[in-house]
Amino acid sequence: MTSELKSSDLRILFIGNSFTSRNNLPRLLKSLALAVPNPKKVHAHAIVAGGASLRRHWNAGTARTALETSRWDYVVLQEQSTLPIKNQARYHENVRLFDSEIRKQGARAALYLTWARQHAPETQGIITRAVEDIAGQVDARVIPVGRAWEMAKIEKPDVELFVADGSHPSAAGSYLAACVFYVSFFDEPPVGWAVAESLKLERATTAMLQAVAWACRKT
Repeated sequence: MTSELKSSDLRILFIGNSFTSRNNLPRLLKSLALAVPNPKKVHAHAIVAGGASLRRHWNAGTARTALETSRWDYVVLQEQSTLPIKNQARYHENVRLFDSEIRKQGARAALYLTWARQHAPETQGIITRAVEDIAGQVDARVIPVGRAWEMAKIEKPDVELFVADGSHPSAAGSYLAACVFYVSFFDEPPVGWAVAESLKLERATTAMLQAVAWACRKT
């Protein structure tokens, strides 16, 4: 972190994998925050590794070093996307490992509630419960991206949120995720077209994704 930071700036550390790095989610959030009539400055740093679980990040030590050497307001924890389905207990253990250190450093955990794979939409409820249960236990903020994806697929099913692998987000999927993060941190609807246009999204699609993100807000 630099000396140019102001007390009003939001400092966010992202810890995760390709669901965070694809389309550069932290940068999209920063851009959304600057695009509103009352611009906000987000300072974000991401520690990501393809397919990584939170336990892998914990054992590697890089994320813990970042926690200890800089000041953060929020630390976003993005688990390997199928672990909350396969082993909820292990996921909860991983969150608790990080949450203890996050609290020690004066920050708050934010849990990235991701989406179900395209071929297994029925697992969304399992993911959502796993995230919301541990969030309630450790008083973490929930970023309900998976809920927003469910709603978007109902509102406008022709908007493709996945790329061809049925797992990773398309430009629309990442934009929706960024909008949900914006709403979760600032409690106001995302507005404007510039960020979406940089992703080549149509305005009608953008408006729908913005509305869905606002409708899915959670504390």
